[in-house]
Amino acid sequence: MQISNWKAVVGSICGNAMEWYDFMVFSYMVSLIGPLFFSGADAGAHVILLSTALFGVGFVTRPLGGIVLGGYADRHGTAAAMVLGMGIMALSIALIAFAPTYAQAGSVGVCFLVAGRLLQGFSAGGEFATSTTYLIEAAPPGRRAFYGSWQMMGQLFAQILGGTVGYVITSAFTPGQIAGYAWRIPFLIGLFILPAVLIMRRRTMGQGQPAQHHAAPRLLLAGIMRDMAAQWRAVLSVMGLVSSTSVSLYVLFGYTVTYATQTLHLPMKGAYLVQLSAALGMMLIVPASGWLADRISARRMLFWALFAYFLEIWPLYAWLVAQPSLLRLVVMQVGLAIPTAVFLATYCTIIVTVLTGRHRVTTLATAHNIAVMVIGGLSQFVVTWLLHVTGAAIAPAFFVSVVIAMGTVSALYLVRSEREAPQPSFVPDPIAVRNGK
Repeated sequence: MQISNWKAVVGSICGNAMEWYDFMVFSYMVSLIGPLFFSGADAGAHVILLSTALFGVGFVTRPLGGIVLGGYADRHGTAAAMVLGMGIMALSIALIAFAPTYAQAGSVGVCFLVAGRLLQGFSAGGEFATSTTYLIEAAPPGRRAFYGSWQMMGQLFAQILGGTVGYVITSAFTPGQIAGYAWRIPFLIGLFILPAVLIMRRRTMGQGQPAQHHAAPRLLLAGIMRDMAAQWRAVLSVMGLVSSTSVSLYVLFGYTVTYATQTLHLPMKGAYLVQLSAALGMMLIVPASGWLADRISARRMLFWALFAYFLEIWPLYAWLVAQPSLLRLVVMQVGLAIPTAVFLATYCTIIVTVLTGRHRVTTLATAHNIAVMVIGGLSQFVVTWLLHVTGAAIAPAFFVSVVIAMGTVSALYLVRSEREAPQPSFVPDPIAVRNGK
């Protein structure tokens, strides 16, 4: 690839990382900020339920954002859509960072958070499909899985940044200082960094090539529905894989601090370190797995990773809850992170290449965001509810196992479909092809 394209790839990854940091940092802070916005109550189960429901609000607008920004990408190019999405994300993070607490303005603060989460969901709804497609389009022949794996590297970096900031906040400030002002710092960090990354994206990626003909929204929606109906089996498989990703990111990793502190009664600083250790381990495995997937069957690799993942969930959770400790928590997190990293490294490229059609980016965004809205948006609320209703610390394993089983079945279908009728080669979107490729 030319140097200019390498710069564009770096801009895509950095922007992707900051988008996901801004979207996911709320989940890292649930146990800290929940009591500040819901009647000033103590951090009991009902407050955590309300807080996780507020986290789920951010997923409601993701399908809409996927359709709107995906359609924008299909017409104007993926680069232009990513720049627009980052601008929306900047506005959303500002609403959250400056939201007044319950003690300051009553329920007005919750309105700020809801508006911010809705805008975050809209922005994130278009980010995955456009940035993943962009990375794979930028890849040289024979290196698509490796390039696609960097989509997940951006999300893992967001986890590391979020975990690091959370650890520093809980170490450097007293509980009173955190409640007073320090809880805003993680959001302000995203707000201050995002404009710099936005500028870098604009300079390195440009705006993409405009389409010669712009379809009306009604015709665009009809085209999306035709593309989805024509390949419904592939779409359902993509949704199964995306569901597995969502439950991994938002339960096994994004919910770590809340689960460790509220259910296992482990120290918060230690929980943030556990989260960091798992994310760091995954960052080593993901690119290596992407490199390997370009040399062997990526779909088979995906299936066996998910199958191993499914087999590990219950024994590791049972071992952890039998005698909770930070050591056991880190062993469980790292143990699950290994097959998860192999799965995440391959799935991005696979879900892009199995979908075809004129509205490929929008189709991917729609399928992705419907699955994320249902599984990702409800995941933390459902897990918290299960813990409250059953009183069993192992309750998250129920939910995670069911979703990973869905992903395993989806991967098995893709393996068999590859054997029976291989998918056509990936053809870059002509609108999104950049000069110099």
